[in-house]
Amino acid sequence: MADKRQTLYISITAPDQVGLISSITARLFDLGANLADTSFAVLGTGSEFTAVADIGTELSANSVLVDLLKLDELADARIKVEPFDFEATQAANAKITHRIEVGGGDRPGLVARLTEAFMDYDANVVRMNSVNVPTGDGRSRYVTRFAVSIPIAREASCLAAIHNIAQQLECSCSVMPID
Repeated sequence: MADKRQTLYISITAPDQVGLISSITARLFDLGANLADTSFAVLGTGSEFTAVADIGTELSANSVLVDLLKLDELADARIKVEPFDFEATQAANAKITHRIEVGGGDRPGLVARLTEAFMDYDANVVRMNSVNVPTGDGRSRYVTRFAVSIPIAREASCLAAIHNIAQQLECSCSVMPID
């Protein structure tokens, strides 16, 4: 008889440190978890790890939480473990068709304008990150990266709109199609 499985959502916000991902994923492996969609990002001096994990029903969400709290690396972390109430397999509109990078000086509202344009063209943002990169001359360059799913019939118009918004805000814009 096959083991019964459940899908959990795991979210960890902790101070960033070398080896953090290794510690977390090793502990989850030891618990019998099989990771599905997983992401990690450094956020200032902190970090965020999120995952959807398939794990046996003999462990409750709370027992996984308690076990993760035993890791020294997570002593100052905020951890959430709860049932994942969505399908663990991504929908068709999560297939990344383009990676887009927009960079320049601080432009309040840039992300809002770009994501509105994506919405106008039925493009789904699959991933987004934005970073403030010091340039060494006392200034900063803001770089926002998107991984998007753009319907092929709307691709040219959507990309033209994104380029126009970047140009209006005096930002660079690069696009890389994904096969």
